[in-house]
Amino acid sequence: MRPARLIAPLRAAAVAAAVLLVPAQAATAAPAPPAAAPAPGTEVTVSTVDLDGPAISEVEVTVRNTAPQRLRSLKVSFGGPVGWAVQPAVRSVSGSLATGASVSTTFRIQVPEKRSGFVIRTFTATATYQGGDGLGTATGTRTERSGSPQANLAAAYNAVAITDEADTKPGNYDGEGNSFSAQKLAAVGLTPGARVEALGAELTWPDVPAGSKDNVSSAGQAVALPGRGSELVFLGSGVGSGATGSATVYYTDGTTSTGSFGFPNWSFDPADAHGATLVASTDGRNRPDGYGNATVKYRVFAHSIALDPDRTVDFVVLPANGNVHLFDMKIAP
Repeated sequence: MRPARLIAPLRAAAVAAAVLLVPAQAATAAPAPPAAAPAPGTEVTVSTVDLDGPAISEVEVTVRNTAPQRLRSLKVSFGGPVGWAVQPAVRSVSGSLATGASVSTTFRIQVPEKRSGFVIRTFTATATYQGGDGLGTATGTRTERSGSPQANLAAAYNAVAITDEADTKPGNYDGEGNSFSAQKLAAVGLTPGARVEALGAELTWPDVPAGSKDNVSSAGQAVALPGRGSELVFLGSGVGSGATGSATVYYTDGTTSTGSFGFPNWSFDPADAHGATLVASTDGRNRPDGYGNATVKYRVFAHSIALDPDRTVDFVVLPANGNVHLFDMKIAP
């Protein structure tokens, strides 16, 4: 993992490389491979769902048998987001499906009034059957989106992490009115708009005045981040010791990937908690009554999740954990 460093005016710390020697193991006979499972031969697809609610929308589920055996005793169920009523719960399909044959059945789903902002909804259809590919069940999903992701992370800022020592009252990084000192951050190179290199990515420190919204308290926001690379790098820190979660990356081809990461608490936790990398450490913090806790270190970290380098990122859905605070995120080559 590549170390984090500030571009300027900080000096990069030298990193010692370590080599782990592993003793050779005695040769053993390879175990016999397990018996291959039947190749899936049942396709389940879900039609477009009209989300212009409030309304009752009809959704068509199609089941196609691509296995060499006939498919019998077919039942199909369909469901949407929690609380969305569906009629009927299950449909039974009479007869059987020969190889290459398909059948469609219709469900009615109650769509509530449209919500503002960007929303992703997943709909799932499940087929149970006998014969066919011999697996007995197959599932198909459809994801529908409404609205648009935030244009960038700065557009999603919802909390004040940095204040001037002469005016600490706007800060509330930790829910108790505390914040980073702009002066102490500047002393370690974290000034508005400063470039920060971490884990192979070039990130940017929030380019806003002290006392302004400058970070995202993560709550499942969707943020546009077009590009390709091998890692998605996050710059931030945690509040409490449970600042962990999963981010979901949506690619332009409709596929997704998910990765988990976390940050140590901005003070007290070990600097490598949750696998994070320390970026900068400042002396003290701003409290509602002014600067204090001068002997305690308050810190900023980096962490990353893997990307599919062969696909282009469209947007990222942040973890649903408000203890994870993000100052920036970028794609690393």
